[in-house]
Amino acid sequence: MPQVLVHFDEATLQAIDRIAPAAKRQRAGFIRRAVKDTLFLRETERMRDAYRLQPDVAESAEVWELPEKWKE
Repeated sequence: MPQVLVHFDEATLQAIDRIAPAAKRQRAGFIRRAVKDTLFLRETERMRDAYRLQPDVAESAEVWELPEKWKE
């Protein structure tokens, strides 16, 4: 897995260590989860904005076959 070096100020690092102590190897997992959660939220916001600009409407939706028929 690639590694990334991130610098935190002392107050932020102390706050992280209160939640996920480095001694138990929880710090890296906590930071990974925080980054993944933030990326997910940003992608969700991007999709929400796209749907706001061009909403789906039933009249213009294409007709698709049922997924069960794809196996045939």
